[in-house]
Amino acid sequence: MAGAGGRAPLGFKRWLSSSSCSPAPRVCVVGSGPAGFYTAQHILKHHGGAQVDIYEKLPVPFGLVRFGVAPDHPEVKNVINAFTQTARSERCAYYGNVTVGRDIKVAELRQAYHAVVLSYGAEDNRVLGIPGENLSGVYSAREFVGWYNGLPENRDLKPDLSCETALILGHGNVALDIARILLSPLSLLRKTDITDGSLAALACSKVKRVWLVGRRGPLQVAFTIKELREMINLPGARPVLNPADFTGLENAVKDAPRPRKRLTELMIKTALEKPGEKMLEAEAADPREWGLKFQRSPQEVLPTADGRRARGIRMALTRLEGSGDSAKAVPTGDVEELECGLVLSSIGYRSLPLDPAVPFDTQRGIIPNSSGRVEGVPGLYCSGWVKRGPTGVIITTMNDSFDTAQSVLEDLQVGALDVSTFREGFGAVESILRSRGVRPVSFSDWEKIDAAEVARGKAAGKPREKIVDPQEMLRLIGH
Repeated sequence: MAGAGGRAPLGFKRWLSSSSCSPAPRVCVVGSGPAGFYTAQHILKHHGGAQVDIYEKLPVPFGLVRFGVAPDHPEVKNVINAFTQTARSERCAYYGNVTVGRDIKVAELRQAYHAVVLSYGAEDNRVLGIPGENLSGVYSAREFVGWYNGLPENRDLKPDLSCETALILGHGNVALDIARILLSPLSLLRKTDITDGSLAALACSKVKRVWLVGRRGPLQVAFTIKELREMINLPGARPVLNPADFTGLENAVKDAPRPRKRLTELMIKTALEKPGEKMLEAEAADPREWGLKFQRSPQEVLPTADGRRARGIRMALTRLEGSGDSAKAVPTGDVEELECGLVLSSIGYRSLPLDPAVPFDTQRGIIPNSSGRVEGVPGLYCSGWVKRGPTGVIITTMNDSFDTAQSVLEDLQVGALDVSTFREGFGAVESILRSRGVRPVSFSDWEKIDAAEVARGKAAGKPREKIVDPQEMLRLIGH
């Protein structure tokens, strides 16, 4: 241990890598969603001495696994078990309730750590950029999903569900999630971790028809077969697909990749299918339906007579130029109006710049990087949606985060990251936060919040009852 010089600060020896005498690398990860946790997991697994601290702006961890995954998809949330194992590792620490860029600057983190990885995701949504977008009754998918999933910033959304027809702009999995939640029988939703407030609002909902509208055609939809099948099999809701939309597509997909072929075949089968007796009975009792509309591009949300609320939408009909994923939707000159009192825009999430010290490509909504190494800033990295854009499922983010973690490990190995200088890590950050009146939430604090949510849920016959007010979370742990 001579390399440590014998004058190591207290607690220093426990960071020493078993294989080397240089100080252990201290790595900071900003964001505790899948990107942050997978990055931390990979570094801890492949470097025996690294210490990883994860910072999160909310008191509670797990990002979109908690606030994005649909309440009726509990199996997707199982990754939380692996993330919990990572957070409980001796070489990992979690600090919630800390907003990087406000409570602590990226430059200050870079002083305290050998490497800083930005994995803070996409906290905004793309806008439609059309007249009427700000009318009452128009919401982004992001805030609507946040509302029913208990994201604190969306807890007071109070969406107006008093109309019969809802229109969702977008043909991705999030659009299908929202349609499913709007039309699901309450008996199914009651058994999920959907928030109490949104369950009450859905119980009074008058929505019985949901249209999902896309600018392009059936061959360009972004949702996957699992989500489509789930929607088709939703009890008491009839799919309405126009057979004319699928004319000639069986031939067109003959040579398409298998997932695209199977997805298209399922849409064609559903369009041609006659409703069964059970479905007709359900319809007579409570007629609910959903459908896909293609080659329509939103032009304007139409207001009610008093100019305050949405009453419908005007759409430009489009034709496709090119084929496959690269096909472009071009307006034909024809328009169509559709009545609806609820418009949900599901056209994608968007990352925001975190701190003026971090380069940001506003066009693409990402931090410019090469394999996760932030351009022009040695020692700064990024992973997840802020690295590649808001696309893909959890497994996509896992692979992407492992790629960034690998870059960190390589830079440690070749000496591109200088670990010969001791970095204090959270010790330095803690005193800065204290001077600014910020009290971080630890992982064991989160486990108290978790236990309280699970206990409340048990009383209501559901997996958990999410606490949606951060102040209540902090009171619960005695902050």
